Amino acid sequence: MSDETTQELEQQLDSFDLSKRKGALKKLLRMANSGKIEFTKTGLDVNLHIHSFYSYNACGYSPSKIAWLAKRTGLAVAGIVDFDVFDGLDEFLQAAKRISLKACVGIESRVYIPEFANKEVNSPGEPGISYHMGVGLTTTDVPENLKDFKNTLRQIPEQRNRDMVGRVNEFLKPVELDYDNDVLPLAPSGNATERHICLAYARKAAAVFNDNAELKNFWQGKLASDKFDLPEGGDLQALIRAKTMKAGSVGYVQPGQGSFPEMAKMNEFILAAGGIPTLTWLNGLSDGEQQIEKLIEIAAETGVEAINIVPDRNFTAGVKDQKLANLNHVVSLAESLDMPIIVGTEMNSPGLKFVDDFASEELKPLADVFLKGAHIVYAHSVMQKQCGMGYTGDWAKENFKTKADKNTFFEKLGSTLEVANEEILGEIKDTQVSPQQILEKINKG
Repeated sequence: MSDETTQELEQQLDSFDLSKRKGALKKLLRMANSGKIEFTKTGLDVNLHIHSFYSYNACGYSPSKIAWLAKRTGLAVAGIVDFDVFDGLDEFLQAAKRISLKACVGIESRVYIPEFANKEVNSPGEPGISYHMGVGLTTTDVPENLKDFKNTLRQIPEQRNRDMVGRVNEFLKPVELDYDNDVLPLAPSGNATERHICLAYARKAAAVFNDNAELKNFWQGKLASDKFDLPEGGDLQALIRAKTMKAGSVGYVQPGQGSFPEMAKMNEFILAAGGIPTLTWLNGLSDGEQQIEKLIEIAAETGVEAINIVPDRNFTAGVKDQKLANLNHVVSLAESLDMPIIVGTEMNSPGLKFVDDFASEELKPLADVFLKGAHIVYAHSVMQKQCGMGYTGDWAKENFKTKADKNTFFEKLGSTLEVANEEILGEIKDTQVSPQQILEKINKG
């Protein structure tokens, strides 16, 4: 088969039709097994924070596509994280299993932190509001008493988006969106985000103004800028979002208490879904993040056991600035508290890398810490899925006296376990099994 055929199959991995994605992956894997496609040797790089097209990926990548590219790229561990849903969970874990990729799944949302009600944390212009994650999820099922909460995570953002589109439509006349017909078709499960809406506005404007000069004049007038590529460049979409949807814009409404779930409730939900509640870090420049020690203390009291960092946001190559100093500080702090560090590049904005540059001068000293966190989350995911003995469960509480001991075990398991041997853990029926017995069991396998 030609390279073009490979490219066509890889494009099919992004189809909204799940059967087409599965078929394309099957054919690609057959080509790889026959030697027609070569995978990069598995290295030490990781990305556990890739948004799929279930919550907007700038390249339109599906869970299957992300798994495939992670394998081709040679990532040691890869993970998807989507906003407010885990619609891609089963697909990603199944695809990763088929291609022997160490994988995990997360969810991201925004939460309210009462203790920081008057301080901006990491959601710009929104005091008390913080982006928040759960990592290592293994099932879409949750207990009956949390099903309404799960549905609310999807429903509240949708209503917020619909209301916002109504306000922005007034501002952008004659470019007006029909949410059901213009926005929802861009999201495979209907979980549209602000970024989907920006793309929809760019496309609607191009349909309204057939003349390129008229289109340019329209956007210049509305956005007070001419620094964008038509008809739907990433810079144009970013301007639409900044000028019509973010704080101070026509479409924005300041969230009040009750607009987002409290962090403690979100953590209860994440734990019930088998995940690890995870605090997120932006860059340490906000009032809230400048009190990161207090923030972590409050988060830990509600169940948080890990922290997420987007390394690419936290340094400028060749520059030793405050962001880099903050990055090194938060990594050192997390290490001292035995909090696993989860990293990734998100890919929910044009131009973001598929994987961070861990060989850079700034990140190289931290790469081992990031790999350790990835192995811990992978091991948790497998243990939770196969035998219900994950990082946050009763078995871990009973078998580890310290967080350091727990991290040592899960890192060891995550680094040594082969994907082909994951089912061995499913043979464990005795909850009295020791960590050492588990390691011996997989080594024999």
